[in-house]
Amino acid sequence: MISLFYLILTLMNITDIFFDLDRTLWDFDLNAENTLIELCQINDLKNLGIDTKDFIYSYTNHNEKLWSKYRKNLITKEMLRSERFKLTLAEFNVEDSNLAVKLGNEYVQKCPLQTKLFPYAIEILNYLKNKYNLHIITNGFEEVQNIKLKASNLAPFFKKIITSEKVNVKKPDPKIFEYALNLIAAKAENTIMIGDDLPVDIVGAKKCGIHQIYFNPKKKKHNQVIDHEISSLIQIKKIL
Repeated sequence: MISLFYLILTLMNITDIFFDLDRTLWDFDLNAENTLIELCQINDLKNLGIDTKDFIYSYTNHNEKLWSKYRKNLITKEMLRSERFKLTLAEFNVEDSNLAVKLGNEYVQKCPLQTKLFPYAIEILNYLKNKYNLHIITNGFEEVQNIKLKASNLAPFFKKIITSEKVNVKKPDPKIFEYALNLIAAKAENTIMIGDDLPVDIVGAKKCGIHQIYFNPKKKKHNQVIDHEISSLIQIKKIL
């Protein structure tokens, strides 16, 4: 059991904060859903007998499975992007590779321009920016994540944007955290990671000696021993 005194003492030495982006600051699920609704409309998928809600449900399942494979280096970025719509359409007996490619391209173009953030994202960044150096560590693709940050007005808050694609290593691999620490010239004990993915963001950071704040808005149960846990970003004010 980590003592309160120990946590207070260690947090006094924090100089740099690493944020995850998707599902931590940028509302990935809502932005993806809004994009998929638009794609269903402009491509008239209803005319193919495809219900929008069913399409989103199917796509989400395939996308999550493919992302899991991508994080384990079992598939490439190109395979991820091409297969998720192909597999989704196949569930509705639509075998149209051209449509799958079109949907894939439109999704990548439109989704990063969505701007829905989690509640208090901007407020908490304004609160932290003059006290700490803020950075992003994300497993997302280089060009896509930078578009998201600019479109949603998050970019000015961060000094360094570290993507797994650029580093060629994905969280929770210690190498990406070590790269980040070297890049900002900071020691692990002087940094803290804030993210929503328990094994990827939080356990990954913990193994490198980085302090952690687990953002758990759905209050998922777990057995991990971590430094801090929050269900709303505004609760960071009580920690930092």
